[in-house]
Amino acid sequence: MSAVDCPFHLIQGAFTFAEDEGFSLESGGALQPVTIRYAQYGEPNAARDNVVLVCHALSGSAKVDDWWPELFVEGGLLDLEKYCVIGTNILGSCYGSTGPNSISAETGEPYGSEFPLVTISDIVRAQALLLDSLGIDKLKLVIGGSIGGMQALHWAMDYPDRAKHAIAIGTAPLGALGLALNHIQREVIRLDPRWNHGSYTDDKSPSQGISIARQIAMLSYKSATLFDERYGRKLNRNGEDPWQHHSARFDIGGYLDHQGEKFVRRFDANSYLSITRTMDTFDPVRKYASAKAAYSRIKAKVTLVGISSDWLFPPQDVRKLAENIGKYGAECDYREIQSSHGHDAFLAEPEKLAQVLGDGHEIDV
Repeated sequence: MSAVDCPFHLIQGAFTFAEDEGFSLESGGALQPVTIRYAQYGEPNAARDNVVLVCHALSGSAKVDDWWPELFVEGGLLDLEKYCVIGTNILGSCYGSTGPNSISAETGEPYGSEFPLVTISDIVRAQALLLDSLGIDKLKLVIGGSIGGMQALHWAMDYPDRAKHAIAIGTAPLGALGLALNHIQREVIRLDPRWNHGSYTDDKSPSQGISIARQIAMLSYKSATLFDERYGRKLNRNGEDPWQHHSARFDIGGYLDHQGEKFVRRFDANSYLSITRTMDTFDPVRKYASAKAAYSRIKAKVTLVGISSDWLFPPQDVRKLAENIGKYGAECDYREIQSSHGHDAFLAEPEKLAQVLGDGHEIDV
């Protein structure tokens, strides 16, 4: 394990395990060795019972202050005067944890598209091993949005004695539309002339494919209302006129292209394929064979948060999941963010998330 001191009361480190024996995966594959990149804000108290685990969304990282800085305020959910906050980078990502760019012990080459299927339970099991290495047995709270919320729910099911409260935002098993969108995104990446069966180099990556995939994803992260309010039928802000030339864009086209260009510079195509497949396979009931077997395991308080304009994880699906969890004896409540930002609301309007959760008070259960 290595760690370096960083600003913002932060320690960044990397925990490596499974060096002698592979880390078995639910899919039947294995990873060897495994590294989990983590960020720790503040220190555990003497009783080591003030730790909050924050789980990132699809393209996030262990550095929670990069994407949820507003929640670190005094009195907030991640108040460092009260809590020690830990973020981890998930398996399959490209920000330091073991993923497609990592070297396979079997071949001596990067996994690339041969990186095995990783489930949410696999990710949570790796996080548990990291926490063990840090001497942390109990979690005050596990919180995350989207795929991060999936992790929070699996913490409540897979480790019922370790988490006191789990908060999942914009989280439910993907419906057919969500599965379809993920499928199309993976296909456009594979159709890129530079895909090369996943064996590409940094300077010849399938940039066009991942740019288009990101643009498709952006449509599912926002809402029609927000797009109409911000872009409507405005001309692209660089002066292009769609009535003058067939290649000229409306403002929404310029926005999407810009989002795709930014994403290409910061994310890996094989990681994108891996993580979207992990999202697809989230099914909290499947592992335990029945809803009763899965949800009756839960001892933590569970809070599910829906987003009014979210059409990737519709609020009615999140509410139904909360009802199913509560049906089998778990303490589970449902809350809803009223926002036009769609699925992205938990990142775009964190103040509304804090409001529906009652700032930091709700986690003192």
